[in-house]
Amino acid sequence: MDRTGETVRVVGLSGSLRRASFSTSLLKILAEKAAPAIDIQVVTLEDIPLYNEDLDRSPETPSVASFRKIIAASDGVLIATPEYNHGMPGVLKNALDWASRPVFESCFKDKPVSIISSSKAFTGGVRAQYQLRETLISMHAHLVMGPEVVVGGVHTKLAEDVYQDDQGLTFMLRSLDRLREEILGRRLVCA
Repeated sequence: MDRTGETVRVVGLSGSLRRASFSTSLLKILAEKAAPAIDIQVVTLEDIPLYNEDLDRSPETPSVASFRKIIAASDGVLIATPEYNHGMPGVLKNALDWASRPVFESCFKDKPVSIISSSKAFTGGVRAQYQLRETLISMHAHLVMGPEVVVGGVHTKLAEDVYQDDQGLTFMLRSLDRLREEILGRRLVCA
């Protein structure tokens, strides 16, 4: 069965709150380049409160309920994150703590997930990516395997919402292709 014309719905989570976030910019660029095969809805995390188990009950906090619903309704997730102090940003970890509930039944359970990390440093956020992978595994997310996508010197590659590194962009788009193929493969099994 030819599935080349099928669109998959992916939530693009930005791990940065900064207005001029490199992570958010990367997601927006990828959303434009990957359409129509992949429909990426870019989501930022500024409305997610600090996790507090006392607040994690019915009725749900509206911003958390919306966040969980968007992820649950998606075919997959693409997380773009910076690296802060050799790790993932607290805001991203906090959002994942909310999304991980209920335990073993979260909206991330068995959800295909790809990761892009970035940094001004040449290392491209590899340590943040390692921490993020560990958290996602504990949530029973399905990590899409392939070469890690890290963007070192990200500040030199973005100019006015244009990605200046054609090879790097192609590499990121190949990673998205792997995510899409994983999603389509799952649809085929379920059909």
